[in-house]
Amino acid sequence: MFAKDLLKGHKILVTGGGTGLGRTMTERFMELGAHCIIWGRRGGVLEETAAELREKTGGSCDVDAVDIRNPMAIDEAMERAFTGGPLTGLVNNAAGNFISRTEDLSPNAFNAIASIVFHGTFNTTNAAGKRWIAGGHKGNILSIVTTWVWTGSPFTVPSAMSKAGVAAMTQSLAVEWGPKGIRANAIAPGPFPTKGAWERLMPQTGAGSSGLESLTAASIPMRRVGEHAELGNLAAFLMSEHTEYLTGEVIAIDGGQWLATAGNFHALSAWGDPEWQAARSAIQASNASDRTARTSG
Repeated sequence: MFAKDLLKGHKILVTGGGTGLGRTMTERFMELGAHCIIWGRRGGVLEETAAELREKTGGSCDVDAVDIRNPMAIDEAMERAFTGGPLTGLVNNAAGNFISRTEDLSPNAFNAIASIVFHGTFNTTNAAGKRWIAGGHKGNILSIVTTWVWTGSPFTVPSAMSKAGVAAMTQSLAVEWGPKGIRANAIAPGPFPTKGAWERLMPQTGAGSSGLESLTAASIPMRRVGEHAELGNLAAFLMSEHTEYLTGEVIAIDGGQWLATAGNFHALSAWGDPEWQAARSAIQASNASDRTARTSG
């Protein structure tokens, strides 16, 4: 159903586009003819991803190392993104998350999530939006949220709060910016295995299956996790010119999980201090590995 040139002439910015779901969506957009720009903190990863995707798809992709926790960096990079012609689409994909008992969170731990998901998403969206409006251009905003925007989620409170804010932004801007030719939608994925998210949300704790089975295929009516291509296709559908009357929607793609179980981390209520300590150690080890990769990159 996806014509090869479906997104020809489109110029799409994907934040967090170097890895995970961001890379998946970028690849699909490029396959369908879009020129993509990917943002992320690790320039080396971005360059490697762009080179691989150019070779694989034959499409075009530019990179810009941007930390969306920095509003000034966002504005400067957005100016570069609009050079040579306006963006047609923005995908707010960059995020951060980890499981933790809320009483164990420090203000810095909360800000580590909120500065990316809440503040970073808004600042990126507004930087694109004001340029679309000033130039009289149409625009298309797609934000990646979670099904927790409807249910909340214990043990991921900073993410649940921040993603709910992004969902509210989506609905608000659909109305405010709709008359200006700008639409806004969001996708709420269920479990789509990615290395970064899995290490922080399902760390190898040695605690057996206590609690984590709620996030596996057994809790999903379709009895499997998502395949990345499925999310890429939904994103391409929403980015296309054939859905211009669709705005202000948050669309779940989770095999029915949140309808069946709320799709959150309630099952971790069974954990005690030993399991949480093991999870904390595993997440810290993953974070240290990422810092090393950023330094070497």
